Order: sequence, then C-alpha cells, then structure tokens
Amino acid sequence: MNILVLNGGSGSLKCSLYRLDGEAPPDPFPPLWHGEADWTHYEGRAELRIASTAGAAVQEQIEIGDPIDVFAPLLESLWSGPARMLVGREEIEVAGHRVVHGGAEFREATRVTPRVRAALAEMAGLAPVHNRFQVEIIEAVERILGLSALQVAVFDTAFHSALEPAAYVYPGPYEWLSSGIRRYGFHGISYQYTSRRAAQLLGRDPNSLRLIICHLGRGCSLAAIRYGRAVDTTMGFTPMEGLMMGSRSGSVDPGVLLHLIKHDGYTADHLDDVLNRQSGLKGVSGLSSDMRQIVEAKDRGHARAQLAFDIFVHRVRTHIGAMLAVLGGMDALVFTAGIGENSPAVRAAVSSAFEFLGLKLDADKNAHAAADTDIAAADATVRVLMIRTQENWEIARECFRLASADPAPTSD
Repeated sequence: MNILVLNGGSGSLKCSLYRLDGEAPPDPFPPLWHGEADWTHYEGRAELRIASTAGAAVQEQIEIGDPIDVFAPLLESLWSGPARMLVGREEIEVAGHRVVHGGAEFREATRVTPRVRAALAEMAGLAPVHNRFQVEIIEAVERILGLSALQVAVFDTAFHSALEPAAYVYPGPYEWLSSGIRRYGFHGISYQYTSRRAAQLLGRDPNSLRLIICHLGRGCSLAAIRYGRAVDTTMGFTPMEGLMMGSRSGSVDPGVLLHLIKHDGYTADHLDDVLNRQSGLKGVSGLSSDMRQIVEAKDRGHARAQLAFDIFVHRVRTHIGAMLAVLGGMDALVFTAGIGENSPAVRAAVSSAFEFLGLKLDADKNAHAAADTDIAAADATVRVLMIRTQENWEIARECFRLASADPAPTSD
C-alpha cells in the first residue's frame, strides 16, 4: 500500500511517501521519498528540499504568493528526476493528512468525505494558522491525484480525547461547554508516537509509565501521560494556550487583551496577528522565532535574547511542575520536536530545576545526543529521553490501520 503523508504546519509542509504491506512494523523506517517546503526565512519565497531512496536530492527556492503554492511543485517532484521510477501517480492509494483541530467530533483517524471536509472548514476558525491550509491541501490532492485515492484525516486533538472534564472544562460559564468552548490539546500525533517510543527505549510496558513529554518546536506544548493515556496538556481551545512559542505568546492574562481592546483600539484581527505572529521568542527578543538564533545571540551578550530564553525555560519548568502534580511523579521526562531534539542548552536549563526529584543529565550525552537516546546520568532515578518525533510515520500507521480495517469507501 503506497501512502502519501502530508503534514502542514504554520511555516512548513512536509510530505513523505511510505510503502506498507502485510502489517505495519512497530519501528519507523525511512520513507521512499520525502519533500519539505519552508517559507519562514524569506518573504514571498519558499525553500524546497527533496530526497528519495532513488538518489534524488534537490534543494531550491521558489516564489510563492500563498503557502498552498508550494504543494504542486513539491508533489510534482515525485514524477520527475530520479524519483520518477518510485511510484506512478495512479499508484498512490492513500493520502494521509495531519489535521490540527478535530474539535469534539473527531476522536480518531477518519476518512475524508464531503461531510468531513465541510466540518473541517467550519472548524478553521479554531486553528486559523493550520486548518484552512489543511483543507486547501485536501482539495489540492483531489485535483492532482483524482478521486481514486483514499484521503484520511489524522487529528492532533484525538490523542487528548481521553482527558477528564476537570482537565478540559474551562472555569467560565458552563454554557461555554455546549458551544464547543473547551480545552482540546494539540500535538497529539507526536505524543502518540513518542509515548510508545519512550516505552520501547525504557523496556517498559506503556501501561506502567508516567511520562511528561515536552514537544518544543515552532509550536510548543507539554503532555502528562499516565499509563498510555493523556491526563493533561498545556494547549487548550486553540494552539495558542500554554507555553511561550516561536512567534505565539502562549497564555497571557485575559485582562491584557481587554486592556488592549479598550484603551489601544485593538481589533480581533490585530490581536490574532500579535498573539500568533508577533509574540513569543520573536516578540521578546526582537530578533527571531528560531531558538538557534536566540541561543547564539544570548551567548554574544544580547540582553533581549537572554530574556526570551529565560522566559521560555521558566514557562516550561512551571508547566512541568503542574504536570508533576497531576501525575503524582514521573518515570521519564521526554524532549522532542525541533527545539527539544536540537537544543542541549534548553534541555539542560529545563532539567536542572528538577534535580530534587533525582533527575540529572549526563552533560556529555546531552551535548552530543543522538536521536532516541537516554541522556540521564547513570545514577539518576528519573530518566530523561531525547526522542526524534516521527509524526509522518505515525500518520502512515494510522492510514494503514484504517484502510486495512475497512477498505470500502463511504459516500457521505
């Protein structure tokens, strides 16, 4: 079964082609082809990176007017150059999409039907940076691959559907809940993969572990996982709640927003732009939303970069403390995603606050961590793992499971 995975984020689109037959293996393997577009570095331009098992390796820049403009040239690389012998256009049987917000309705991977597509479009306002883009990708896949390819939506919110009401109901008027205003949580595809992978690395049954997973990338969140189930997370109704992020504020006092509306004339659109695109690391530092540039600048003595780094670490520590209270302890702290996987400075600064629990890093392992490694000191009583998240692989597994269990298409 040839499965094309499409993972659209706030600043990138990652596409992978997998071939799964028989049973999906427990461990990930490299895709036959992988393409990635990033439009965060240059105004009006996107960087394309393409690689395949057939030897294709391409890097180029293209002009774009809108993020969806990256999709066609990215996908067309599958049928041009060295990659063209891998698979024919008509041989792609399933297209799996990472969909950020599934609301209360979608609690597991779901076939994309006209009804589902309409529901996703209606929920675009809940995750405006993501869901609209994902609906556009679904439409583009249909144009390019036709109606014969099964399309599957895999939801970032689904993993958190196990949350108890105490964790997901907001302390506002109870009527909010019937209007769909509640905490949903995000990055669930990453959490589903990393929690299973953590159990493998530790040689433990997932149902015996208490994990706190730090998904730190352009978007950042934490999840508390007890015995394989999510019991709390930092993101809520939208992906803005919780931690400080690359260009998103995370949680702020709602009174600040009321003040800006009443006294500074802010509109909803202005607030949306400020909170989603002008805040976080970028807003505080005045330099960048990229943690690598923040660390480099602070090491050169840039005061606002230092402040941005300190706020970021402080907020991660604070929320880990809250997760600890919910779990009643932890067996392992897990770092994943772009910052979690690639910033020894962040891992060290965050971890140092929890030495009282018996959590201690091996400094050399942390500085030179390879993917999927225990970087805790040998005598630590709480393990610390760096795991390379494999969202695309997890989406492929979900697509394979769904297509294998019920291959007949639906018509709604």
